[in-house]
Amino acid sequence: MTSKIKAFICIIIPILLVFALNTKFGNIPPILKFLNPFTGFWQNAEHITVKKNNKIILKGTQQTVDIAFDDRMIPHIFAQNDHDVYFAQGYVTAMHRLLQMDFQTRFAAGRISEVVGEKALELDKYQRRMGMVYGAEQSLEGIMASPESKEMIMAYTAGVNAYINSLSAAKLPIEYKILDFKPEAWTPLKCALLLKQMSAVLAMGSDEFYMTNIKEKFGADVVKDLFPDYPFKEEPIIPVGTKWNFTPLPIPKTPASFDEAITSPIKTKQKEEGIGSNNWALSGSKTASGLPILANDPHLDLSLPSIWYQIQLHAPGLNTYGVSLPGAPGVVIGFNQDIAWGVTNVAADVLDFYQVKFKDNTHKNYWYNNQWKSTTTRLEKIVVRGRKNIIDTVIYTHHGPVVYLQQPKDFSKAKNIPVGNALRWIAHEKSNELKTFYILNRAKNYDEYRKALTFYTAPAQNFIFASAQNDIAITANGKYPLKWKDQGKFILDGSDPQNDWQGWIPASQNPTVKNPDRGFVSSANQSSTDPSYPYYINWEFSPYERGKRINDRLSVMKNATADSIINMQTDSYSIHAQNILPTILGMIDKSKLNATQKEALRSVTDWNKFYDAKSIAASVFDLWTKRLQFEIWDDEFTVPDIPMRYPSRDRTVQLILHEQNAKWIDNIHTPIKETLAELINQSFKFSCDSLEKKYGPIGKSWEWANVKHTQIQHLAKIPGFGSKVLLTGGGKMTINALNEGNGPSWRMVVELGKNPKGHGVFPGGQSGNPGSPFYDNMIDKWASGKLYDLFFMQSADDSSATIISKLKISKK
Repeated sequence: MTSKIKAFICIIIPILLVFALNTKFGNIPPILKFLNPFTGFWQNAEHITVKKNNKIILKGTQQTVDIAFDDRMIPHIFAQNDHDVYFAQGYVTAMHRLLQMDFQTRFAAGRISEVVGEKALELDKYQRRMGMVYGAEQSLEGIMASPESKEMIMAYTAGVNAYINSLSAAKLPIEYKILDFKPEAWTPLKCALLLKQMSAVLAMGSDEFYMTNIKEKFGADVVKDLFPDYPFKEEPIIPVGTKWNFTPLPIPKTPASFDEAITSPIKTKQKEEGIGSNNWALSGSKTASGLPILANDPHLDLSLPSIWYQIQLHAPGLNTYGVSLPGAPGVVIGFNQDIAWGVTNVAADVLDFYQVKFKDNTHKNYWYNNQWKSTTTRLEKIVVRGRKNIIDTVIYTHHGPVVYLQQPKDFSKAKNIPVGNALRWIAHEKSNELKTFYILNRAKNYDEYRKALTFYTAPAQNFIFASAQNDIAITANGKYPLKWKDQGKFILDGSDPQNDWQGWIPASQNPTVKNPDRGFVSSANQSSTDPSYPYYINWEFSPYERGKRINDRLSVMKNATADSIINMQTDSYSIHAQNILPTILGMIDKSKLNATQKEALRSVTDWNKFYDAKSIAASVFDLWTKRLQFEIWDDEFTVPDIPMRYPSRDRTVQLILHEQNAKWIDNIHTPIKETLAELINQSFKFSCDSLEKKYGPIGKSWEWANVKHTQIQHLAKIPGFGSKVLLTGGGKMTINALNEGNGPSWRMVVELGKNPKGHGVFPGGQSGNPGSPFYDNMIDKWASGKLYDLFFMQSADDSSATIISKLKISKK
């Protein structure tokens, strides 16, 4: 009996109990069917031994396809035409990740209720009302208009279905048996839905909800002071001083009504710090080889199976290696013989809400441009397991869907959505992101990289680039609406045409830089440009600390190697600590500390400012500074039933360093006037007391890895299918931006040259089957900060790779 089967036996009873007693997924599956030794979960345990050679007949192929699986079960596909390479990609991805593909696209489409019953009904309504299916339909129209992307998506779909049709009941992924449902046929719309879901994940919320409340409560002057349009400290992605070699389009004028506050408070929840990602590329002038090195680590919510699927695609004119999104063809982040590329999120303001004035409760007409305009309706049929289907009617204006006409009950996510407002979102536009990756996968130089980006709409990404021709570049790329400054910082009046998006920024005028004098390009989700850029993209981006640390290290780097860059990806030095620790330490009153607090203070005083796994000081500092921010802002910016947000960390640092007598320091709910020193001492004691209460006496249990508690959960949160707690360093403010469940979803380093060398790892494995040895086999390597060498094969028989299995697909 394998260890995996033993593990299954150990976890099966608690799984069934959880599902029987308190589960979000509805009823447990038929128990006898699940335990059936011939078709039940026992059939899902995979042996470590893999057949050396397999051959299957699939009529969907045009010619023979050879697939070599390396020792990490990564497929290297060798096809003789474009159709077959994407057909095979769909087939092998479904073979390893079918449940993930199914679950994610059902989630995006608002179809979870079909599987788990009415517990998911409000979630499904939310997805439909956000226009996810509508947006996917628009994207699919764009995809099908291009012969290349149409062939990609149709062939990929056929490959997925070829695998689905080969499955017996016994071979269904275990999650289908737990949840008691079967896979359905794949469609091109599902591929488009996956891309829309990434747009939703990376939209990073909407600022206008709480900013409208803040403006109503405090006025425009406070907003300008505490929520400025450019941060106090910043190192933008496009270096300061870069010249804009174009004549900008006329900028729309700000409406006269812009400073008028909307009087009814908007109910929402506070926005969390954005998703962190890093990428950078060094020119040959800074590397030992004399040619560029490119690095990328996109940070997302981590899950098992992994968000990404590693693959190599080889066909005439194509030889590319990297990661794909399970459910979409092509390679999203990777390299080929000539170039490498990667992405981080831009956080562009491409999602706005418009307050709508309806004529009456029928919602058939709304006021726009001094006249009544007709709405349209979209009927969303939601299939609910165990009860009758429902029809949800969604009202659409020319802006987009009115997500909620009234506040829904018992659904926390809907707190993000203002009632009676229409959503204008870039994800609803016709687009063809697949064409971008079709071209990038085959690109040979900078010009082809730039051509590929012209087809990309959303989610906006900082596309970094390096080539064997010794070019490096970065472009904050996407389809950006032409806006007046701060348009979308607050809820917009939907009746005024001046508040509409006024066109589009030309793709050629998106922020970009090629071969800067400093010898590198980089991004970490910070501001795209300095204020000299003529267009408005957003008023706030991610904090600057990661970008600052990256630039500091790259600026002094010489004769860099892949090892230099791999080590840098797990750098955990805190620029935030560097900025404020001397000031806040100087205000601590040591005479009023107890023994534990004195020991914690000694730890922080001697700290090297690295969020190392075994650092006690990192735990104290992290909780201390978060509590200090709370003490400064919470009394003014927490109001019952009118959620708002705090000013940024950047603005808080500015106050601590330069405005220590600001009125915001005083707690308005107490009779005394607090000082900054008092808040610093209170916060420090609070952090020590909290750690002691939760983890016991100061010591090993206070170490940062234990406090951070990084753990990778199963995609569907099924107990027992997640990872152990990973004892790793890093934190959201460091290059290694890792917290409890969010972090580097793929680390990649590529050395450009005549024979490019790739290195990479993600926290998981190729297989989505918890009974497979390839389910989580890369996690420990990832947690240690090390990368695998990637086998960039030139043929199916390339002897440089370690191959454990081969699969031949032919039509006869």
